[in-house]
Amino acid sequence: MESLQGYFLIATPMMLDPRFAETVVYICAHNHEGAMGLIINQPLKDLSLKDILSNTEIPLPAEPLPPVYLGGPVETNNVCMLYSTDYTLANHLAVSPLVAFSRDPRLLRDLAVGRGPRELLVTLGYSGWRAGQLEAELSVDGWLALPAIQEIIFTTPPARRWRQAAAAHGIDIGLFGNVVGSA
Repeated sequence: MESLQGYFLIATPMMLDPRFAETVVYICAHNHEGAMGLIINQPLKDLSLKDILSNTEIPLPAEPLPPVYLGGPVETNNVCMLYSTDYTLANHLAVSPLVAFSRDPRLLRDLAVGRGPRELLVTLGYSGWRAGQLEAELSVDGWLALPAIQEIIFTTPPARRWRQAAAAHGIDIGLFGNVVGSA
């Protein structure tokens, strides 16, 4: 089995699960036990990072805060973070040479005092698959797996990430179902 760690899962128009319609999931871990990733294009409208920090003992920074995204349907009360590797944190998962994952609140404390990463994406929850589940979903054309691009994660506007993640690899995702099928 080839690992999809550091890849995008781009929901195709044939995605049957409405929770993942038109989503881009950044895969943080993938091995024989299963897979875990974060949806990177579903910003939450009713919750901000300011709200999260206000409910903790972490002070609010003077700089503007990034939005909070719905990372997936698993553990939606827990904060997960993707960030650029210009910032170092002991408790992290190196997803790629440029992107790391952590749930360590120290990152938020550092952010509050201006020592956080240059690029940050914060989610509530994550997306998870048990062993073999993701591979089964890939076999029925619900997902398109493509190498991730850091700029899409952190700088492309969220509403454009779904189309842009595919377009960066020469694919018009809106036409995907009309030109690809299962044999």
